[in-house]
Amino acid sequence: MTGQPSFPRQYARTQRFTLGAPRGYALSPDGARVVFLRSRSGTDRSQQLWVLDLDAGREFTAADPQALLAGAEEDLPPQERARRERSRESSAGIVGYATDAAVELAAFTLSGRLFVSELRAGTTRELPVRGPVVDPRPSPDGRHVAFVSEGRLRVVTVDGATTSDGDEGGPGGAGPADRVLAEPDGPEVTWGLAEFIAAEEMGRYRGFWWSPDSDAVLAARVDEAPVQRWWISDPAHPEREPVRVAYPAAGTRNADVTLTLFGLDGARTDITWDTERYPYLARVHWSAAGPPLLLVQARDQRDQRYLTVDTATGTTRTVHEEEDDAWVEPFPGAPAWTPDGRLVRISDEGGARKLFVGDRPLTGAPLHVRAVLDIGEDDVLFSASGTEMHDIGVYRAWFRGSGDQGGWERVGGRPYPTVSSAVRGGTVTVLSQTSLERPGTQVEVVRLDPDGGEKTLATIGSCAEEPVLTARPRLVQAGEREIPCAVLLPSGYTEDDGPLPVLMDPYGGPHGQRVVAAHHAHLTSQWFADQGFAVIVADGRGTPGRSPAWEKAMFRDLADVALDDQVHALQALAGSFPLDMERVAIRGWSFGGYLAGLAALRRPDVFHAAVVGAPVTDLRLYDTHYQERYLGHPDEEPAVYAANSLITDEGLSGAVEPHRPMLVVHGLADDNVVVAHSLRLSSALLAAGRRHEVLPLSGVTHMASQEQVAENLLLLQVDFLKRSLGMTP
Repeated sequence: MTGQPSFPRQYARTQRFTLGAPRGYALSPDGARVVFLRSRSGTDRSQQLWVLDLDAGREFTAADPQALLAGAEEDLPPQERARRERSRESSAGIVGYATDAAVELAAFTLSGRLFVSELRAGTTRELPVRGPVVDPRPSPDGRHVAFVSEGRLRVVTVDGATTSDGDEGGPGGAGPADRVLAEPDGPEVTWGLAEFIAAEEMGRYRGFWWSPDSDAVLAARVDEAPVQRWWISDPAHPEREPVRVAYPAAGTRNADVTLTLFGLDGARTDITWDTERYPYLARVHWSAAGPPLLLVQARDQRDQRYLTVDTATGTTRTVHEEEDDAWVEPFPGAPAWTPDGRLVRISDEGGARKLFVGDRPLTGAPLHVRAVLDIGEDDVLFSASGTEMHDIGVYRAWFRGSGDQGGWERVGGRPYPTVSSAVRGGTVTVLSQTSLERPGTQVEVVRLDPDGGEKTLATIGSCAEEPVLTARPRLVQAGEREIPCAVLLPSGYTEDDGPLPVLMDPYGGPHGQRVVAAHHAHLTSQWFADQGFAVIVADGRGTPGRSPAWEKAMFRDLADVALDDQVHALQALAGSFPLDMERVAIRGWSFGGYLAGLAALRRPDVFHAAVVGAPVTDLRLYDTHYQERYLGHPDEEPAVYAANSLITDEGLSGAVEPHRPMLVVHGLADDNVVVAHSLRLSSALLAAGRRHEVLPLSGVTHMASQEQVAENLLLLQVDFLKRSLGMTP
């Protein structure tokens, strides 16, 4: 009989307990079907396509990658690998799909091959088209599938009919005929794909959109010729050529992005707006309720415009404009149209982040709106946090009808805080909720009444493993700033055990909330606590969920604000928890790694050791959209960049004695935070005579998703921290 696995091993092989959990929902507008992804078990990486037939009350598999590939290993095209890296997708099989408007047909790729599933019948077939295929999307009427192959935007008829231009079908000319809608006009040009900045920083992962009438496709043209080229090498394999990547570092040129409308009849209309002033294409929305709707941003991100497109002429018109002294934000699900043609947006006004329909705010404080989830005939479904940042709920607000008196209500309310999300189709909603009360995610299919209330129709089960440990965070607010914190002590700790060495475990930066009412979010922190630490996770200013002012406190000052709030939280909690303030360490990854480096260098009076994972150290080496949002253009704000970087003379001038041990960890294949950040930090530390260790991860990107790496990385960190703090092994 085999014993129970260790937490590091279980955490690694289950990909943070995500494998086997349902995700990626689509609902038919008639309320008959729920489509979703799920792997067979908590250790199976291969996602399958599933259908829940609500009328029959049964689940069935619509597509099984192992059967479709006849057991062969997946072979991903480079563009698909890049898409998955940007979305932090580490599983395999059917990791994404798209459907027609009726949710009758789904399209997806496996090993660059195109497959379609008839969702009512649960049958799947391959369309033998020119590949490798990236991001296939059916037309709303389900008669065509558009996709990208080698930078070309192509379209194929689903029923196998011959296309009008007589282009041959797939390999050997057999099968359905596909043809080119958009051909690259340069060696660095692609059609229909999101550029690096859109996918990495704006949350826009797609590059083309079908017309509601299924007769045209609006496609992004991306020209990367202006972007500087970097080389990502694998020193562990010197026989391999380095990979050439286009990386728009702060202050350098971005890709040129424009839009063109392609009719299936061969018509072409270029879309025009002031791309010089508004180069960032943040959002595109096209529904039957109105013309195409664009959200474009200025390079400095202090100004963004909502534009409508005249599909006959390609001209655009501004329907709304927003400005901010710090920056403006794009949000998931917005902008969009209501069925009667009113603009739905999320905007900061009066110190709150509100949901608007037209010029009318549907919400106000204390709600902090995060995303638009769905727009119905009478209401908007959205996610928001309230007075407690860790409690993230799904809400609905009415913009007409019996609920037109204003206000909002929570959907799927529980008597305890949750982190919730939802997908709606017609009157049916899939509601996913996590909490601190139980492990995993609970998924319910509910019917929302027109005027409020809900009825549970079904549940969707999970095959995910249960963790071998239970997280027991105490969620508190620390100090005068009321910084949200999670405090975790070793399992079985009693007051007689005395003060504990402290491990600060933050992300601590933009878009990275860690203190949430979700059990699994605190598992690694609990494991570190069980190794003998009092672990503190603090979400200081700059993290999302409280207010626009809280987030924008970092404007022009990433370093001091983030670090000061970690110190403030630690010192405020010292009187309430058993903290040994003479033995304090900090660990973090990405922004958290940057923050850990700051702590060791600038506040050695507080912090005694640091694990610095994949840190951004030279802020000029990180991308335009992120870095310039917070710090401005480096040519205009050189002092700001120098003061906030870890390795400049100005940045290191904040470093004081004594030297504190640092473990610097970085993936050599990282194309987001390139390993040059850690190498430059190590060189600067070496030149300054500062004690540190470097752990290079061969073949690892910004996601340390390889099972052995993920497992041993936890163990090596604990070993380093115990050695550095003088703890008994």
